[in-house]
Amino acid sequence: MDTIVVDANVLFSTLISNNRKSRLLLSDSQYKFFAPKYIFVELFEHKETIIQKAHISESEIYELLDNILQHIHFVGNDFISTNQYWQAYRLCKDVDEEDTPFVALTLALKARYWTRDDTLKVHLRSQGFNDFFEPY
Repeated sequence: MDTIVVDANVLFSTLISNNRKSRLLLSDSQYKFFAPKYIFVELFEHKETIIQKAHISESEIYELLDNILQHIHFVGNDFISTNQYWQAYRLCKDVDEEDTPFVALTLALKARYWTRDDTLKVHLRSQGFNDFFEPY
């Protein structure tokens, strides 16, 4: 079973576009999906934008979110070593520090990272990080 860390932008995209492929993938039993608990901060910060862009009701967004979140395991920072967190910070600091918890969890789980942020991917690859999940 593949271990995948889901970035907030994947979740946002799935909610906004009601992306059926992503929803199906998130429920696929051949993968085990994880996210840092920090993802809830990101969701809260961008709640209004998600609701506005999704073109469905707020209650439908919550229902869709509930379905998605049932397939993701959430991990607190206490699971990630200080060394892994600092390694992730050094990888992310020049492009987007807010991605640090996701990259740190990827390192801690020895997983692959699912992000749709192409700028981040290019930067991380230039730093020697290549553990990405590319479903399609």
